[in-house]
Amino acid sequence: MEPHVFLAVLAAAAMHATWNALLKLKLEPFLTMTLMTGMAGLAGLPAMAVFGAPRIEAWPWLIASVILHLGYYFVLSAAYARADMSQIYPIARGGAPLATALISMIALREDISGAQLAGVALLASAVAALSIVGRRKGAPFDPKAIGFALATAAIICAYTLVDGVGARTAGDAHAYSSTLFVIDGIPLPLVALWLRGRAGLAPLKTYLVPGFIGGALSLGAYWIAIWAMTVAPIGLVAALRESSVLFAAIIAVVFLKEPLQTGRVLAALVILMGIALIRLG
Repeated sequence: MEPHVFLAVLAAAAMHATWNALLKLKLEPFLTMTLMTGMAGLAGLPAMAVFGAPRIEAWPWLIASVILHLGYYFVLSAAYARADMSQIYPIARGGAPLATALISMIALREDISGAQLAGVALLASAVAALSIVGRRKGAPFDPKAIGFALATAAIICAYTLVDGVGARTAGDAHAYSSTLFVIDGIPLPLVALWLRGRAGLAPLKTYLVPGFIGGALSLGAYWIAIWAMTVAPIGLVAALRESSVLFAAIIAVVFLKEPLQTGRVLAALVILMGIALIRLG
């Protein structure tokens, strides 16, 4: 992986952790997700006007991605409604990279070295360990929250592969990404309106500015990842994105006032080792 691609994906990871942190602030997670998704769609409109729509061969991948993302929004919101970010985020993000790397090696015949695969495995293992120590002391164990987090991980693996192949098929990662966000910004707000009605969505008016910020961060983070998957192995990009758990841990402790534990620090060091192997392997 080229240095500029590596650094760009790390920046995307920080952006991803930030918008996920906003899901735990002020609004109910489902409403916050609805707001950010719609705002990301609005933010994508100017870019789509510039880059245009991707070629027709990419549209089946776009449609599949929108369906998968809709499921992702529901299960992730449900998980965050039941447990701390520091417990849910590592499961949701850490369960996907190793599976994604293995599938991309087998199905897409991507060239991932043994050292890089070891780095992916280290990163995924450390992320899982973060979740074990992430539960707030004395907080009840909620198997439903864990189930939603695992379902989120499976969906992440699926949409990552779909979007990596879709962007390559499109021949233009920017056209694919901008179009994806525009059409992805439609279903969830419509579903929310159907489920909650106009009165149920009224609280969103107070948070339009932070919602737009979160939506823009979401767009930027995944746009970078989609571009990176057209110039580097999908499995490595997917794994490196999960370094976002380091940024998430900092946000959770500093801003969300979740406890800092020794186990988290040790897991973070292992994640850094995994990142080094992915870069140098």
